[in-house]
Amino acid sequence: QLQLVESGGGLVQPGGSLRLSCAASGFTLEYYVLGWFRQAPGKEREGVSCISRSGGSTNYADSVKGRFTISRDNANNTVYLQMNSLKPEDTAVYYCAAGRGPLCTLYGGSYRDYWGRGTQVTVSS
Repeated sequence: QLQLVESGGGLVQPGGSLRLSCAASGFTLEYYVLGWFRQAPGKEREGVSCISRSGGSTNYADSVKGRFTISRDNANNTVYLQMNSLKPEDTAVYYCAAGRGPLCTLYGGSYRDYWGRGTQVTVSS
């Protein structure tokens, strides 16, 4: 079955950290540009970060720059999102997505190939 599966979400206090993982099955991630997106209740989906096929180029939303880090492990067919200094406004369902690119973009419409089902991140005291 061709799919992306996110994990690592949960409840964390403000200032805490979480590491999200997104594993691919049935296909090889190294041929895809990868992105992380999030959607909070009542809000539009927002692009959080993306990474090029080689991992040499990344991009971040202004709201997460300096706090989040995207990385990929093509050998293990997985992409990660390290989230530090979490804020209540980071609360959302986080999705990973794969697209053929070629650009690393925060525009969700560019990721036409695969989307995961999401993992909930809640930042609250």
